[in-house]
Amino acid sequence: MEAIKNNWSVRDLQRAINSMLFERTGLSTDKQAVLKSHIKEEPLKPEDIFRNPYMLEFLGLEEKAIYTESELEEAIINHLQTFLLEMGRGFCFEARQKRITFDNTHYHIDLVFYHRILKCHVIIDLKIGEFTHADAGQMNVYLNYYKENELNEGDNPPIGIILCASKSENLVRYATAGLPQQVFVSKYLINLPSEHELTNIIEEEQYKLK
Repeated sequence: MEAIKNNWSVRDLQRAINSMLFERTGLSTDKQAVLKSHIKEEPLKPEDIFRNPYMLEFLGLEEKAIYTESELEEAIINHLQTFLLEMGRGFCFEARQKRITFDNTHYHIDLVFYHRILKCHVIIDLKIGEFTHADAGQMNVYLNYYKENELNEGDNPPIGIILCASKSENLVRYATAGLPQQVFVSKYLINLPSEHELTNIIEEEQYKLK
């Protein structure tokens, strides 16, 4: 229950187990104080918040053989409350098709959120197909623009999430390494994963923790 409520990562849950949080909470007369103390021990980092993959089966797109990025975006807006729950705590919706302009050219960012815990804008770029290195370059342009033109006092640098149907981990690593801002590349699933797919997801996450 605490893992779900606090959006714990695997590392957070392991830390709770290793520190005997369950036992300490059960023995304490002030259980909320023990839980709050545990949560405050280590500040949230972006990698603890953003997931891979995101389960978007609630969008109802599984009945269509082909759909566009605009339709994916429209479905997310129509199910915004559920989408925010899937993204995790702290996300506040800010804009859709946010227009930015420089050199007399207009660009449109699919979705913009503000994360109240990380205190930064989160820019989401939707991709129907597989992640490409060009997607990382485009996101970097958006993040650089936001960092220079949209930051308010107290804001941290913006973070980008590229939501795609599939990705190569090696390409993601080479395309995003060394970027001045943080860019996360996450898959989305429009159907709940099969047992085989779920096994692969778990193995991928365990590999990252090594």
